[in-house]
Amino acid sequence: MKNYAQQYRSELLEEIIPFWESFSVDRQHGGYFTCLTPQGKVYDTDKFVWLQARQAWMFSKFYSTIEQRKEWLEMAGNGVQFLEKYGRDSEGNWYFSLDKKGNPLVQPYNIFSDCFAAMAFGAYSEITGDQKYAAIAKETFGNILKRQHNTKGIYNKKFPGTRELKNFALPMILCNLSLELESILDAGQVENLTNNISKQILEEFYDESRGIVLENISTDGHFVDSFEGRLLNPGHAIEAMWFIMNIGIRNNDDRLVKKAERIMYQQLELGWDHTHGGIFYFLDAKGHPPEKLEWDQKLWWVHLETLVALAKTYAYNQSPLAKDWFKKVHDYTWNHFRDLEHGGEWYGYLNRRGELLLPLKGGKWKGCFHVPRALLEISKTLDI
Repeated sequence: MKNYAQQYRSELLEEIIPFWESFSVDRQHGGYFTCLTPQGKVYDTDKFVWLQARQAWMFSKFYSTIEQRKEWLEMAGNGVQFLEKYGRDSEGNWYFSLDKKGNPLVQPYNIFSDCFAAMAFGAYSEITGDQKYAAIAKETFGNILKRQHNTKGIYNKKFPGTRELKNFALPMILCNLSLELESILDAGQVENLTNNISKQILEEFYDESRGIVLENISTDGHFVDSFEGRLLNPGHAIEAMWFIMNIGIRNNDDRLVKKAERIMYQQLELGWDHTHGGIFYFLDAKGHPPEKLEWDQKLWWVHLETLVALAKTYAYNQSPLAKDWFKKVHDYTWNHFRDLEHGGEWYGYLNRRGELLLPLKGGKWKGCFHVPRALLEISKTLDI
């Protein structure tokens, strides 16, 4: 598997990072453009806060884990300083989107803007030693915890008190965010959060009798037989399992790692398209027509996060099953999402048959994150 480590590292350094360095930087107003064509041309100048933060975090990680290149430090700073200046409202909540100059466009309804802002400022404080950025990360993290049971606040369009649900995405993100910010948070806080969130994921969102991870459950932890309650997102579930594996490895908890591994395989086998290959985006827990019309699309991040989970599993136990699945998912991913004509960043959206659906390298939901993070994680993990 060591040969894969070199392949993933080379792709990161020779294709992915140069693409974002060359085409995404807004040198006039700060921050990054993420809406990019296959050739790197900017086709929309709106700036989505969570993608700004993800890219700033990503270049901070390149600087801290690969090499301390001045241009990577400057790239990270370009995003952090733009966000510091324009990203929050007066109460410290992070907007969803801004125009190219930093004027707010969409209110701070989406808590994932806050999550990735915390990651970005935490990572940037580590590489600069500037405690101003650590303070912003800690303040933002505290705000996330305050909002976790009502994430959208006044922007919530649900009618209160009828079908109250809690969503899988925030506990999943908090699993990883707690570890990302471990150096600036209280040790006891990280311990409690990771233990409690892992338990919530594995005992509430995971339905052991059916071997599925639900996207939405009732506030008291039960299955809700509705479109939202039956919704499955195999990619989300698999990504969460490698977060939990990290927690288990950190705590020398072999039982936790093995349980996450078992659940990961269940979601992968459930989500794999045996007709056309690749992993479905959404499924219905009872096999009904899914609520999401894009349910059968094949998305870049689903496959890349699966490869990370399989790489971590193999590195942990050298499982032949992990090796076989890794090769299968690797072959599909590299043969379908890479742009052989233009190079650089990968495509993100395919139809069920694996044909290109959207000819873009970045947009409102896709930026400099899943591809480079996966290539970085896998190259480090398999370099054994």
